[in-house]
Amino acid sequence: MINAIIFDFGDVFINLEKEKSIEEFKKLGLDGPNEELLAQNDLFEKGKITELQFIESFQKFIPNASVEEIVKAWNSLIGDFPLYRLEFLQMLSSRYRLFLLTNTDSIHISRFEHKVGMSFYSDFYRCFEKVYYSYEMGMRKPQPEIFTTILNKHDLSPKRTLFVDDKKINTDMAENLGLYVWNLQVGKEDVVDLFEQKHLPL
Repeated sequence: MINAIIFDFGDVFINLEKEKSIEEFKKLGLDGPNEELLAQNDLFEKGKITELQFIESFQKFIPNASVEEIVKAWNSLIGDFPLYRLEFLQMLSSRYRLFLLTNTDSIHISRFEHKVGMSFYSDFYRCFEKVYYSYEMGMRKPQPEIFTTILNKHDLSPKRTLFVDDKKINTDMAENLGLYVWNLQVGKEDVVDLFEQKHLPL
């Protein structure tokens, strides 16, 4: 039986408005993400560059855009966090050891906290035994080390641990390490459907 669950954050609990963010950057003159920006994002999610360095990497491609405009476009990705998901998580927290493992960067985390308010995000974080941010760990999913770090630190058995994430590359890695996984299909499934996943020994 599963006794611990490691959750992703974006598109699992909080909805992400990916198309909106792309549109906002188009208004600033950026056609879409390119290899250099994706590489910078990877570094940023690992905490290897600062927020300002990350934002300035956009200005190479959209030199007329201000820092404020770029941050606003970047943050347009952050959508709503339905209350029913928090209530579901609170129920789970009395039955399982819960952990949050997210590649969400520091700018987006700040935006999330500002958007939902202290009472909401405090209730959310309180559900978890520990919250793990990739930018604090210096590594990101799907690196195997990020999973083994959590398993070892909290003495978790892979065979009794479930990992929930919307990205298959991440759940594949966790599965390779022996964890149970649920690759949540965004738009078709919701995290509150957890107990309908009959392949899991919940």
